[in-house]
Amino acid sequence: MVTVQESEYWRWPETIWVDESKNWQDAEVISCGIDLGSVSTQAVIMADGELYAYASMRTGTSSTASAEKAVNAVLEKIGDMTRENIHYTVGTGYGRVSIPFANKTITEIACHGRGAVYVYGNTVRTVLDMGGQDLKAIKVDSRGKVINFLMNDKCAAGTGRGIEVVCDMLSVPITEVGELSLKVDEEPEPVSTTCVVFAKSEILGLIRKGWSKEMILAAFFNAVSSRVVELLERVGVEPDFAITGGISKNVGVVRRIERKLNMKALEPKVDPQLAGAIGAALFARALYIKSKK
Repeated sequence: MVTVQESEYWRWPETIWVDESKNWQDAEVISCGIDLGSVSTQAVIMADGELYAYASMRTGTSSTASAEKAVNAVLEKIGDMTRENIHYTVGTGYGRVSIPFANKTITEIACHGRGAVYVYGNTVRTVLDMGGQDLKAIKVDSRGKVINFLMNDKCAAGTGRGIEVVCDMLSVPITEVGELSLKVDEEPEPVSTTCVVFAKSEILGLIRKGWSKEMILAAFFNAVSSRVVELLERVGVEPDFAITGGISKNVGVVRRIERKLNMKALEPKVDPQLAGAIGAALFARALYIKSKK
């Protein structure tokens, strides 16, 4: 059993991956997408529009350093590729303007739309991006082009950062809170607010009342899912429906969203947290090809 330090229940596992079955040197275009978010940073390398390698890492105090760290990590994993071998790089996300080596920056809404089609297939029409500090409801066409969107970025409520705070309060690792929240015989009423500041006070009150961790998490995720569904319904939910961002891995939130929508979310082909960076890398490939014509 792995012991989690008291201050690190929020910590999720960083990942670095390379497709060993492919040789990047056989590709005509090597493109890179970097999604520099407030909580996590993803660097994706694509070979001729196909996912070849990626790093998904924690964003540090410096956005520029976080982008450098993610790209260097994935290049080190590949081994025989340098930054000079990358034909074009697009930056996206919260800190995209802080990526000095990006050839271009594109909004995360456009990148998540395009990336979602790669991750889930071209039947997806409604994308929910649940990020570190904001929520986005995006409607796309079969190519991933954004048709309409709504965004809630006024506070960290119901986002990755808010859930991290709750993990630390309850001393439950972030990789386990989703499953734990489903282990209740009856769904409790949602907490009255998902605002991190007020929710902390309310959760402390529930702890004093003797509520179990399962019940508290269920009440909190019930409130989070209600807030998310409200945003989705404002933009209009059209099937197929998919979720991107780190919270897409939280089964407790996802199942409750599905129940409230009466609609199943699509199953991803690759890690849905990579959607923004994948979209950026696809844009990078297209921009490079266009520049050569």
